[in-house]
Amino acid sequence: MTSSHPAPDSSAGPLSFPVFRALWIATIVSNIGTWMHDVGAGWLMTSLSPSPLLVALVQAATTLPMFLLALPAGALADIVDRRRLLLMAQILGLVAAAILAMLTWQGLTTPYVLLAATFVLGVSAALSAPVFQAIVPELVSQPALPDAVALNSLGINIARAIGPALGGVIVAIAGSPAVFALNALSVVAVLAVLLAWKRPANIHSLPPEHFFGAMRAGYRYARHSPALRLVLIRAAGFFLFSSALWAMLPLVGRRGLGLDAAGYGALLGCMSVPVG
Repeated sequence: MTSSHPAPDSSAGPLSFPVFRALWIATIVSNIGTWMHDVGAGWLMTSLSPSPLLVALVQAATTLPMFLLALPAGALADIVDRRRLLLMAQILGLVAAAILAMLTWQGLTTPYVLLAATFVLGVSAALSAPVFQAIVPELVSQPALPDAVALNSLGINIARAIGPALGGVIVAIAGSPAVFALNALSVVAVLAVLLAWKRPANIHSLPPEHFFGAMRAGYRYARHSPALRLVLIRAAGFFLFSSALWAMLPLVGRRGLGLDAAGYGALLGCMSVPVG
């Protein structure tokens, strides 16, 4: 990883660019760790509390930060150094995962500690997501950009298929603290790539954009783009109704189906595998 500039060969695929390739692999590893955490957190909550509300709140703590911070994080990605923002977000996730692993190992995790740690991890993911998308054009050449975007989507699906099943097996063998610790370790892969990436400084001829101005610009674009509005409406409808299933699945698996942690992880993995 000696250069941060895309290679000049216009026929090269996205994986021929060293920084993109390393970050793509590291992101898959990190996303697998995130899914493993979700399995461990949902399963642990069914042990900490019999309350269906608290079990459901694990999913809420995971997704609420994305709902609250998607627009602010996108604005930050446009006005601050993206590499530094990613580093800070990943370090936040690493610290939260490591603390949760230690507390759970010592038997000190309460339902509210688990929810707080999961929320912080969600904040880390919400701050990172727009930046990961925004830096792709910096890592590959323009002709390779569509394939790079497709590879990012593929990487997400790979992690969704592997992470839950693997997390369930690890929880069954070593307990929830192990998956929390492995989630923390998975962040190190992304941090290593970001620290090695020598991103060139951007020279702007225009004055820097203000945070709230960037948010207003993003909102106006979303409001006046029919295609984007349709995508947002569909996404909101899907997550509004499907989140109920994901939120209650730990209870359904444990009490309704009598599954152990490995069975619950396999159930999540089957739900994540695309069909057709």
